Amino acid sequence: MKLIRKPFVFARHAQSTFNAAQLIGGFTDSPLSEQGIEQAKNAAPILSDVLNNVLHREKWSIVATSTLQRTQQTAFYATPEQVITPYEQLKERNWGDLEGCPIAQQVGYEETPPNGEPWSNLEARIINALNDILSQYPYPLIIAHSGVYRVLNNVINGTPYCPRIGNISPISFIPNQDNNGWEITPIKESSND
Repeated sequence: MKLIRKPFVFARHAQSTFNAAQLIGGFTDSPLSEQGIEQAKNAAPILSDVLNNVLHREKWSIVATSTLQRTQQTAFYATPEQVITPYEQLKERNWGDLEGCPIAQQVGYEETPPNGEPWSNLEARIINALNDILSQYPYPLIIAHSGVYRVLNNVINGTPYCPRIGNISPISFIPNQDNNGWEITPIKESSND
């Protein structure tokens, strides 16, 4: 599958109650933890800085999330002035019987968890959703899940295996015009020295 070559910013949701307990979340609709709420609030100035100083815009063209509350709560606190648009297709992988189990029990991404979602289905639904967003909006902010990030890594770099993305650690994805690759850059808070 191919990803439309347009720039966007991606961030994984802030810490959920399942993240804090080191449990597999998947489709389980776990809310943000107290620490997650603080993480999302602390991300607001970073995302605002990207808008004002990099994009020279007042608002994101869209703030897209999954339909799970941990992504919507993150967007609510991190982009308080924006309308949030949830996409069912941006949900985390359905880990089936592994939902709620310790993260150490997670199987490899190419394996289908018992009563769970095959990797090929996950990748197809996520790329379809991302392409729908990218075809309509010039510079979207997408707040979703680590599984979405792994799909992006697989499509761009050929493997879902990569370091786990931190909670609410925004990353800029910009197509590289020279070699059909992508510039993937973590966004840090600018210093105001």
